[in-house]
Amino acid sequence: MTAPGRRRGAVAIVGAAESDMGEVATGMSVIDLMGQGVMRALADCGLALADVDGVFAAAGQSRMPSVALCEYLGLRPRYHDSTMQGGSSFMTHVAHAQAAIEAGLCEVAVIAYGSTQRSAGRKNVAPREFNPYETPFRPVLPASAYALAASRHFHAFGTTREQLAEIAVAARQWALKNPQAWEREPLSLQQVLASRMVSHPLTVRDCCLVTDGGGALVVTSAARARSLRQPPAYVLGTGEAISHLSISNMADLTVTAARESGAQAYAMAGLRPRDIDAVEVYDAFTITTLLFLEDLGFCPKGEGGRFVQDGAIAPGGTLPVNTNGGGLSYGHPGMYGLFVLIEAVRQIRGACGERQVSGCETAIAHGNGGVLSAQSTVILGAAAAL
Repeated sequence: MTAPGRRRGAVAIVGAAESDMGEVATGMSVIDLMGQGVMRALADCGLALADVDGVFAAAGQSRMPSVALCEYLGLRPRYHDSTMQGGSSFMTHVAHAQAAIEAGLCEVAVIAYGSTQRSAGRKNVAPREFNPYETPFRPVLPASAYALAASRHFHAFGTTREQLAEIAVAARQWALKNPQAWEREPLSLQQVLASRMVSHPLTVRDCCLVTDGGGALVVTSAARARSLRQPPAYVLGTGEAISHLSISNMADLTVTAARESGAQAYAMAGLRPRDIDAVEVYDAFTITTLLFLEDLGFCPKGEGGRFVQDGAIAPGGTLPVNTNGGGLSYGHPGMYGLFVLIEAVRQIRGACGERQVSGCETAIAHGNGGVLSAQSTVILGAAAAL
């Protein structure tokens, strides 16, 4: 639920930066990448480490990431938070940072993430917990969990592999406009459909990349934000909701808790889907983009497949979605939510170059944690949207 007292536009994201991305140098740790991201985000907005008194962090490779990051940077913050709910942690950190700033617990908060999953090897990064209801069947997780959701959507609504492939192609077209994207070669519908099957109906091109990377955001009060280097991306609305942990306990494989988190964020922002200029959603798999477009209200439930056809979410389409190339083609260092926020901030600033959404005053950034388990939504706006 939206916390009482949190005010629309009371805080803003003023700094945003990635660490090194793709495949990082040998010996780099996740805390190295977090620290690198924090220093770059502070330089982005013109603040210094001495200004930071709130630290938020999540990571799959660190048991106490906010404490480890504080030690690494030599910080003794007034407030710190290591809330961990997978890839949606960072949207929740934005909401928690706003609550802390409004409560006077801190003034300048950094939100950080880092992962070396590509260079360390995925099996060495996050060993899976034994689940007595799923593990004996030896699913290819997380792909098999999302494949179940895709198969159910196909059965219930007539969605097709071709429609999911449109999502992968659109992401690649956006990535070709992003010099920082990992994938730099064109991708056709036919190539997606012909690529190696991972867990039916999802091919390798329906699945996110496996990369290293990290980054950080800087959040402060709206009053302080107006005096800093970059145009503020004001936090207009936030929301979060959970529905299950394991996919075998998901009540309806075609409906996620993004319905609840999105509704909370829209209510706080005083906006509706038609008011959003840029849509940045967690795309670990093509099916997640489709489900979140439906559950965040951009099309009716069951219509996602038809909604994304004919380049509708690609450059030049009717709705700009995942404009950096997304986890499918830009990069996916394990928990992708922070990068969704970074791209939303840059779109609000008008700083995206060739991929810039014209006249972008509002952007939605939606994070997914677990296997469609924990959903968190942030709506950002430029000064004109206040």
